[in-house]
Amino acid sequence: VVALAGYTRTNHVQEFVIAAVGGGPLRPLYPDVPDNYRARLDLQWPIYSGGRAEALVAAARAERAATGADLSTARADLRLEITRAFWALVTARESESVLDRSLASLDSHLQDVRSRLKEGLVPPNEVLSAEARQSRGRVLALEARNLRASVEVDLRRLLGDDGAGALVPELPADGVEGAADPAALVEEALRQRPERQAFQDRLAASRARERAARASARPQIGVVGGYDYARPNPRIFPRVEAWEDSWDVSVNVSWSLWDGGRRRAEEAEAAAAARVVEARAGEFDRQIALDVRQRWLEADSSRAAIAAAADGVRAALEARRVLQERYAAGVATSTEVLDAETAVLQAELDHTRAVAGERLARARLDPAVGR
Repeated sequence: VVALAGYTRTNHVQEFVIAAVGGGPLRPLYPDVPDNYRARLDLQWPIYSGGRAEALVAAARAERAATGADLSTARADLRLEITRAFWALVTARESESVLDRSLASLDSHLQDVRSRLKEGLVPPNEVLSAEARQSRGRVLALEARNLRASVEVDLRRLLGDDGAGALVPELPADGVEGAADPAALVEEALRQRPERQAFQDRLAASRARERAARASARPQIGVVGGYDYARPNPRIFPRVEAWEDSWDVSVNVSWSLWDGGRRRAEEAEAAAAARVVEARAGEFDRQIALDVRQRWLEADSSRAAIAAAADGVRAALEARRVLQERYAAGVATSTEVLDAETAVLQAELDHTRAVAGERLARARLDPAVGR
C-alpha cells in the first residue's frame, strides 16, 4: 500500500470551447488549468509469482537463521576468551603469591647468613650470593605483579567491567573430568556446532535464491487498485478546475519472454553460490573431526600433567622435610634448605598451572564439540 501526492505546473494552453445549443454561453471542454494537484492511494498485491516470492521469503528466513548461528558462535568464542583470561589470572595470582613467599624466605635467609658472617661461620661471598638472589627475587616479584595486573585488565575488558577494585577469582571445585570417546565427540560436534548449522542455513538460502531466479521465467500475476483525488482529475471529461475523485482496479499479467540471458545468469550465480557453500561445509566437517581430536588430546595430556604435578609437590615436600632435618643436624647448609623451600613453591605453582591448563583444555573442547 503506497500513498502518493504531487503537484505539476504546466504551460498555459488555448482553451477548447463549444457553444451551447440555442445560442447560450460558451462551454469549455478543455480549459486552461496550469496548476495540477494529485493524491492517490495505491494497492499492489502479487497473487501469483511462479514461486518467486515464496522462495525469496525462504531465503531470507534461512539467512536469518544462519546469522543467529553466527551469533551463537561469537558467544562461544567470547566464553572461551573469558575462560582463558580467568585461568590466566588464577595462574598469575598464584605466581605472584609464590614469588612473594619466596622473597620473604630470601629475606629471612639473608638475615641468617649475615648473622652467621658476624659469628665467622660463613665466608663473605655467601652474603653477596644471598643479596644477589634477593635482588633477583624482587625483580621476578615485580614482573609477576605487573603480569597479574595486565591479565586483570584483559579480563575486565572481556567482562565489560569498568571497576577499579582488584578481581579475585573464585576457583571452582577441584576434580578432573574424563572426556568421552573422541569418535562420540565428533558425532556430537557434527550435530551441535553452530557454524555447521550456519552452513546448512546458507545452503538453504542459496537454493531458495536459485528457485527464485528460476521462477522469474514463469508468468507473474498481480492485482492493482487505487483511489485518486485530483484537481483537475484527468479521468473526468470535460476537465474542470475542481477536486474530483476516481478509482480503478486491475489484474495484470506479465511474462518475460526474453531478457537477454539475465535470468539464466542469476540462476547460475545462485547455483554456484550453493556449490561453494557445500564445498565449504564439507571442508568444515573434516576440520571438525581434526579440531575435536586435537582438543581431546590436549585435555588428555593436561589430565596427565595434573597427576605428574601432584607427584612433584609430594616429592618437593619430602625433600624439604629431609633437608630441614639435616640442617638441624648440622649436615646441610641454609642455602640447600632455601632451595628446597623454593622447589616446594615452584612445585605448587606447577600444580596450579597444570590445573589451569586442564580447565582451559576442557573449555576449548566444549566449543569444539558445540556445547
